[in-house]
Amino acid sequence: MIPIEQTGIEELSFGDSKEDIFHVLVNKKVSPNGIDLDKLRLADPRNFDAALTSAGCIIMLNEIEIDELARRGELNPKKLHQSLYELAEQEGLL
Repeated sequence: MIPIEQTGIEELSFGDSKEDIFHVLVNKKVSPNGIDLDKLRLADPRNFDAALTSAGCIIMLNEIEIDELARRGELNPKKLHQSLYELAEQEGLL
C-alpha cells in the first residue's frame, strides 16, 4: 500500500464546467512533480486511462462526483487529499 505521504492531490481542468474539472490523487513516486499535462495531452484518446495510470493517477473524480460523495457524507471536500486517499484505499486502488 502507498502511504498518504507519497501521494498528492492535483486539479486538472479540461473546461469551465464542473464536469470538466477533475481532482486527482497522484502517486508521487511515479510523478514527483505532478502529472505532466503536456505529455498527457499527447496521449492517444483510446488509451487515455492507461496514460493516466502510467502518469501516477490513482483516482480521478470530477467536481460533480466530489459534490455527490460529499452530499452522501462519503467524502470531506475540506480534507480532499485525505478523503480521496481513504476512498482509494476502500476501493482497493492503493
